[in-house]
Amino acid sequence: MGFLYLGALLVSLGCMVLLDSRFRLFFWADARRASIVLVVGIVFFLAWDLAGIGLSIFYRGETEFMTGVLLAPELPLEEVFFLTLLCYVAMNVFSGARLVLDRRSAAGQAS
Repeated sequence: MGFLYLGALLVSLGCMVLLDSRFRLFFWADARRASIVLVVGIVFFLAWDLAGIGLSIFYRGETEFMTGVLLAPELPLEEVFFLTLLCYVAMNVFSGARLVLDRRSAAGQAS
């Protein structure tokens, strides 16, 4: 059961990749730009986490569903995958909303 949470994160990331590829939202629209944005987002949130850990604001919750692997004190391995998912979902939603609004605007101008 120690890999259940990590597995769920990986499945969720896989689903984001499928949506991205199907609708050409983020990586399939511009892989270079998407890579930069994703890495910057992950680094930002990791720095945020480390600052919170350093200030004793954030603590790692103990659960049997996590691997128990720590990258730093109070920073579990799963956090990197969660932050990747968080950034990827945000960019897919942003790109999807922009796509819908652009299509709606184009349809309105054609009428």
